[in-house]
Amino acid sequence: MSLFNETLLWFMKRRMPRIEEIYTRPLELQYDGLTQLIEAGRDTEWGRKYGYDDFTSYETFRRRVPISTYEEMVPYIERMMQGEQQVLWNSPISWFSKSSGTTNARSKFIPVSKEALEQCHMMGGKDMISLLIHNKPDTKIFEGKGLSIGGSLSTDSMNSQMLMGDVSAVVMKNLPIWAQMIRTPSLDVALMGDWDQKIEKMALETSQENVTSILGVPTWTLVLIEKILEITGKRSILEVWPNFEFLVHGAVAFGPYRDLFQSHIFPSSEVRFLEIYNASEGFFGIQDDLNKPDEMLLMLDYGIFYEFIPMGETGEEMDSIIPLEQVELGVNYAVVITTNSGLWRYKIGDTVRFTSLSPFRVKISGRTKHFINAFGEELIIENAERAVAMACRETGAEMKDYTAAPVYMDGGKRGSHEWVVEFSKAPKDLCTFAAVLDQSLRENNSDYDAKRSYDLVLGPPLIQVAPQGTFYSWMRSRGKLGGQHKVPRLSNHREFIDGVLAHINQ
Repeated sequence: MSLFNETLLWFMKRRMPRIEEIYTRPLELQYDGLTQLIEAGRDTEWGRKYGYDDFTSYETFRRRVPISTYEEMVPYIERMMQGEQQVLWNSPISWFSKSSGTTNARSKFIPVSKEALEQCHMMGGKDMISLLIHNKPDTKIFEGKGLSIGGSLSTDSMNSQMLMGDVSAVVMKNLPIWAQMIRTPSLDVALMGDWDQKIEKMALETSQENVTSILGVPTWTLVLIEKILEITGKRSILEVWPNFEFLVHGAVAFGPYRDLFQSHIFPSSEVRFLEIYNASEGFFGIQDDLNKPDEMLLMLDYGIFYEFIPMGETGEEMDSIIPLEQVELGVNYAVVITTNSGLWRYKIGDTVRFTSLSPFRVKISGRTKHFINAFGEELIIENAERAVAMACRETGAEMKDYTAAPVYMDGGKRGSHEWVVEFSKAPKDLCTFAAVLDQSLRENNSDYDAKRSYDLVLGPPLIQVAPQGTFYSWMRSRGKLGGQHKVPRLSNHREFIDGVLAHINQ
C-alpha cells in the first residue's frame, strides 16, 4: 500500500469520532445548529422581517417563520442573482445550484453559500469516504482515482458575477487541490455542457485510469460504461478497472438497477454499493451500514435543521409540522429544511420514511407530488399536464385520461417513458402527438431535456392508445371509483401502468 493511500486513510479515519456524535447526541446537534442559523440570519432582510433578534426557542422560530416553497422564495432569490446581498443569508452568495421541478419555470436556482459548500456539501463528501473506509478498513481506494460524473457550469446572463450549474459541478469546481488529485476525468471534461462529447471524452480519459470508485447517477454510469466498453473492446468493465471497489450512487432509486449492477456490471464480491442523499439544497444522508440498502444516516451537523410534515394515506400533507424528536417509524413525511444558505423552513418536495430512530436513518419514499425520476429527469405533474395540452392542441386531439411510468434500462437498451392515453378524440397523427409531447417536456424541464440529449439515457416517449372506457373499467376493478379517486398521472414505478396494460389485454 502506498504512503499516499495510507496517509489519506489515516486522515479520513480520524473523522469517525465526529460522525459518531450523530449517533450519540443527535438532538443536541440539531438545536445547536438551529441557534447558529438564527444568529447568522439576524441581520439579513429575512431575519429583520421575522424578528430574529428576540428568538428565544424553537417554538418562537416555529410560530413566527412561515413554511416556504420555491415559488414563494423566488423574489428573494432573483434579487440575490442580481447581486443583492444580506437578503436571505449573511455571507456573500455568488454560486447557485440549478435544478428542475418548479411549476412556474424551466429550472430553479438554489443559493449556495461558502458555509454550505464547506460545512455541508464538502463535509458530506469527506464523511462519505470516511464511512466507506469504516465499512471496508482494508480498502485501497486511494491507490487509484474516483470517477465523478458531474454536470456543467455557466454564468448568469443578467449578472456575470454569478455562477450557476448542477450542484455536482459547483462542488467539483470548488474542491481543494488534494481532492482534485484523486479524481478523474480532468475538470475541463467533467464540466463540459455537451453531453454527447462529454461522454466520449470521459470514456477516453477514464478508460486509461486506475479507477477504484465512481460517484454518479446510475443511469449516466451505465451510459459511460457502455461507451468505455465500446472504445476498449472489453466485455466487462472490471477488465478495464480491475481494482474497482465502490459505486456511490444517488439522485434516482437504485432498486431497479441493483441486480443489473451487482450481477452484470460489477459481478465481484470486492465491489460494494453505497447510497447518498444529496440535492441542490444540501447533503442530507449517507448509507452508514452497507448491510442496510436504501437506508441512510441523516447527517445532523451540516448546517441544516430538519422538520417534517406527516403525509396522509392518500398523499396529502397533514396540518401538523414536527421536529426530529417527534418522528415515528414507518410514517411518510414531507421534508422541511432550514439551511446555511438562507433557505428558511423550505419544503424541498421529497418525502422520507424513518427506518430507525437510534440512530436516525431514513429512506427516500418519493416526492410530495406525482413525479417520474427514474433517470434523474424529475418530471412533475405540471410538466406533464402542460405537454399533454400542447400535444392535443397541435394534433386536434382530446384527452380523456392517461398514466405514465418509466421503462427501465435493460440489456443495453435506453430507458424511456411509457404513456397509456385514452382519447375522447384521437389525434390526427399519433407520431406528431408523441413528438410535440416530447418537445414540450424538453422545453419546460431542463433535467428531462438533459436526459433526452442524443438519446443517451432516455429515448422518446412510447405512446399506447387505450380503448374507450379503459380507465373507468380499471378504476372500478380496483374499487377506486368516485370523486375522491383519481387516475395516477405519473408514477416512479410500473405498478399502475402494468395494471392498466394487463386490464387492456385481458
